[in-house]
Amino acid sequence: MVSKDELEKVLWSIALPGFAQILNKQLIKGILFIGLEIFINVQANFNQIIIRSFNGQIGEAIAETNYQWLMFYPCLYFFAIWDGFQNAEGNKSPLAFLPFVFSAYFVTVGLIYSPYFKINDTLIGPMWLPMLALPFGILTGFIIRYILLRFLYKTDKI
Repeated sequence: MVSKDELEKVLWSIALPGFAQILNKQLIKGILFIGLEIFINVQANFNQIIIRSFNGQIGEAIAETNYQWLMFYPCLYFFAIWDGFQNAEGNKSPLAFLPFVFSAYFVTVGLIYSPYFKINDTLIGPMWLPMLALPFGILTGFIIRYILLRFLYKTDKI
């Protein structure tokens, strides 16, 4: 079960990587995450991608995307969320990092295919396709965690 503190840190990290670290009194790490997030965000044109995607301008969003920079974003984002979760007060579940890791993997793969992947002949784009890939990353992480805990570690602590 996730503690109230862990949930709070995850939700603040979703809002902006680094906020959970500041709440955990890890100021240098928090400021570093916030700085990296802003730097990568600006280099990748991510805010413009978000605005264009919400306005249905997927082609323009794809054209403005700097994929070389944006591919760093999922790993930074999910690492910051995991770090905030890990350093919050609460139960420390074994292998709890796996859903975060696989989320980063799947979102990155979604980003890679976003300029080409279509559903019903409609481009999904660099914001929506990675978001659609996220539940599959979370689910894969939980399944692999379950398998490892159940069969390799032979434990019922899931």
